Order: sequence, then structure tokens, then C-alpha cells
Amino acid sequence: MAKKPVKPVPPKIASTKALVAKGRKFYTLAYKPRDLVLARGQGSKVWDVEGHDYIDFGAGIAVTSLGHHNRDLVKALTDQAGKIWHTSNVFFTEPTVMLAEELVKASRFAKRVFLANSGSEANEAAIKLARKYAADKGRPPEAREIITFSGSFHGRTLAAVTATSQPKYHAGFEPLPGGFRYVKFNDFEAVTEAFSDKTCAVMLEVVQGEGGITPVAPGFLKHIQDLCHKHDALLILDQVQCGMMRTGKLFSHFAEPGVKPDVVTLAKALGGGIPISAMLMGPRVENTFQFGNHGSTFGGNPMACAVARVVLKKLQSPELQKNVAARSKQLVAALKAINKKHDLFTEVRGRGLMIGAELKPRWHGKAGDIGDLARAYGVLILQAGPNVLRFLPALTITEKEMTQGLQRLERAINAYHANVP
Repeated sequence: MAKKPVKPVPPKIASTKALVAKGRKFYTLAYKPRDLVLARGQGSKVWDVEGHDYIDFGAGIAVTSLGHHNRDLVKALTDQAGKIWHTSNVFFTEPTVMLAEELVKASRFAKRVFLANSGSEANEAAIKLARKYAADKGRPPEAREIITFSGSFHGRTLAAVTATSQPKYHAGFEPLPGGFRYVKFNDFEAVTEAFSDKTCAVMLEVVQGEGGITPVAPGFLKHIQDLCHKHDALLILDQVQCGMMRTGKLFSHFAEPGVKPDVVTLAKALGGGIPISAMLMGPRVENTFQFGNHGSTFGGNPMACAVARVVLKKLQSPELQKNVAARSKQLVAALKAINKKHDLFTEVRGRGLMIGAELKPRWHGKAGDIGDLARAYGVLILQAGPNVLRFLPALTITEKEMTQGLQRLERAINAYHANVP
């Protein structure tokens, strides 16, 4: 007598409590994850291991810009996984070469591309490139200074964190590398005075992320570009968070006519969730890096590049750009309506779907508390420091998903406002 086939038993998913306990025990203390274990996602919605759903207004800190489980990205990844995973930069692969070409064409300024794995690495490469450019010009080490700005954030590696003009990120990691000068952000006079024969580059975000979602002032980029040309210095734009259509333009500096940077760094959204970053090099520096000057074992990984090619193509669609504009208008209007009711924010600012709502002095230090309560009501938001609520939803978020998330957020703020004297 034939035996009945045995049905496979699905793997048992550990409870939130058990997984969090293990995470607290074995995972690095460099992070402080919330007591939430996410299991799957679709579009702008995610589910935890217990089955509760959340509207995601953070997109993995501006990473999953095409939403979770985008079917075209899954196909690109699995198709390439069936061919070749890794070769190193000793050889070419088709996805790597094609992505480099497509980034150059889309950028309107670049000539060559260096590929890596994270924003910190891209910015580290840009710092090295600026120093090498100055060295090739015959400048001594003391004349290779890079100007960065208050409120900036450029990464966690030692040079990138030193470029970050926020002392809280420096504490405990001294001695820091030399060669950086900090200037007040959006201060035309201060940056003019800071330039000297020592200046080899200026590095800044078009919209500061960790610095509170603060855009550059009108004309500031052009002003810096003019100073760079006068002093033979490089203009480096960190678009790790604010690039790739996040602000409503494929490259955030496209919003200011006449600006052509020498270097742009990208990461986050470029891979749609797969680790990849890029440093784009303009005509002045296209040949600065020569063989052996820099490298990355995993940079240009063919699977990451295959996905990034699809991401880049989708980000350039007119439909997506229209959606970013419409959802930005919807988000800002809703936050202003909430503010009118609760008098919570001093300002709602940003560009595209990179929006910050700064809390009034009465609520200073409470951004984390509001975020925790929002999570309890089924919406995930971020903060940019202790006083700014940060909104970075997927660029594909629908009107319905945005409405649902905002309704949940308002219920959370109603509850918070009712319980805080």
C-alpha cells in the first residue's frame, strides 16, 4: 500500500520577543534597533513576524525607493544570480560596464564611474580623489584642504566621519585625520572667506539629511562652483541620500541651473535595497585615479549592477517624477494641517519626498518618542536628530498608501498630544 505523501512543514518563525532577545545578546551595540522584527514587504507596506502591517515612510533610510519586493528588481537579481555572482575588478562584466555608461549619460557631466558598496565608501573615494588631484597639481600636503559644512553627514569611515561637521560623531575616535575645514551651511560670506590657496575641494549635500533635512539656499551651489573655479578646487556633491529622484530630480543639483559638479557620490536608492554605491567623475578628474590608486573588492558586483540598471531606468520615467511631485504635495499639505491643529512644528521643509518637520522648542528632544508612538499606530517614520521628524517614503508610494500612513500618523500625534501636558 502506497504511503501518502508527507506535506512539508513550514519553518516556524520565532516570536518577536525571542528574536529581539537574541539580537540584544549577539548583535553589535553600534545600533539600537526597535523591538520590531520585519519579515516581508510589498510596495510601501511591511509586515512584522507577528503579522502586523505598517506603512513605511522611511524606505530603509531612502534606500527602497521603488518600494519593497519590486517585481522587476527581483527578476533582474535572480536572472543575474543564474549567470555569475562575482568576478572582482580583474575582469569586466556586462552589467558593470553598462551601468557605468548609463550613469555617465544620465548625469549630464560625468566621464567615468568608480563603483563601491556604500555611501561612506563613495565619499571616501571622493576625498582621496580630491587629494590626488591636488597632488598631481604639485600642491604640498598642507595645501590639500577640503571644506565641509555644519550639519553635514558624509559617512562613518574615519575620513568620511571627519568630513562630517558634527562633533557628536567624532567623540572617541580621535586623533582624526587633518585637512578639513568646517564652515556654516548656506553662509555665502563665510564660505567665501574660508577659501584659500590651501583649498582643494568643497564637499556638501544638496539637501542635508542627518542635518535636519535642510536644502541649500538658492544660488549657494553656483556661488561655491564659482569659488572652486577661481581657486582650482573641486566641487563634490554628496547625493547619497538626496540623489536618485529623492528630491524630484534624478540628480538633486539639477534644480539649480548652471551647476556642473566635478564629483557626485551616490548610494542608497541606486541599488533599490542591494548594496551599491558610485562616485561619478567629471572632465577635470576623469583621469586622476590611475592603476592602483584605489579599489574595492566587491565594487561593481554584477548582481548589484544588474539591479541598479533597472533602478536607474525606472527612476528616469516621467510617471515616477509626476508621482514624486504629487505625493510630496500631499505629504506637506497633511503635515501642515496636523501642525495647524496641534501647533507642533516650527517648519515643514525639504524637496520632493525628502521632507523634514522640525518640532517647536516645547517638543525638543521628542522626535524619537513620536516615532515610537507612530510605530504603535502602524506607521514607520524616521528622525533627523532629536528635533526633526524625517519622511523618506518610497518614490512609488501610492496616494492610498500615503493617505493611510498619514491617518495613522495623525492618530499617533493626537494620542501623544493628549498625553503630554
